[in-house]
Amino acid sequence: MKRILIHAGFHKTGTSSVQQTLMHNSNCLRRNLQVFTRKHMIELCEAARAYSVSREMSDLLAFSAEFAALVEQIDPTERRPVIISSEDLSGCMPGRRGLTDYRAAPILMKAMSETAARAFNAEYKLTYYFSTRQSDEWLRSCYAQHLRATRMSATLSEYCEKYRSSADLDRIVDGVRLAVGASSVVATPLESLSKRRLGPLGGLFDALEVPSKIRSRVKALPPSNVSLPQELLDEFLLANRSDLDDDTVKKAKFEARQIWLTGSP
Repeated sequence: MKRILIHAGFHKTGTSSVQQTLMHNSNCLRRNLQVFTRKHMIELCEAARAYSVSREMSDLLAFSAEFAALVEQIDPTERRPVIISSEDLSGCMPGRRGLTDYRAAPILMKAMSETAARAFNAEYKLTYYFSTRQSDEWLRSCYAQHLRATRMSATLSEYCEKYRSSADLDRIVDGVRLAVGASSVVATPLESLSKRRLGPLGGLFDALEVPSKIRSRVKALPPSNVSLPQELLDEFLLANRSDLDDDTVKKAKFEARQIWLTGSP
């Protein structure tokens, strides 16, 4: 039976580390796994983000069409399991473009299930995998990302007060279970994976039952997109609140982060 695992989120739960480790080890994994990350499905991810904002049927149909195009690259009779990994498959991160949660995710997952059912002639098993995170840490990480990538001007406490409900990731996972069937959904807290050799990727491999001999060949990488220190976040907030134009603010934040990463301008 063809096995397909869709790692659809959530943002700021180790997803970048998963994808970078998969890409870094692509040569040693190629014979045993077929892997798709965001770079292989940019249009699909953008369609998911568009639907999460608009909630228009036309955008959902566009998403289904993009997923159908991806499915065409999968041979259901070929033995290798498939990993499809991008947090954008659940839509935009809450806090972007007016969104307050991931309520589009269950509908997007259901659309993928229905598309797969039409596309595959052979027997297959489709599993949705979500990494979750303790709410306070998740909110802080999302806030830091917004400060870095946008001109968010709220303080952390203001952000948490406004978006507290968005941190109920388990509720979204429950919604996905209702949409696609509980047996097809796996969720793992990021905290339970932090001490494992492969970190967040270990949870995906568990869900896909990847043999230990394959795992042993995978080179682990340091965590990606690590938390930013408070002093850097303070600099970002000051820049966002300034009267400088967007390009100047973007450059200032980039330079500040480079100094933090390297210790020099």
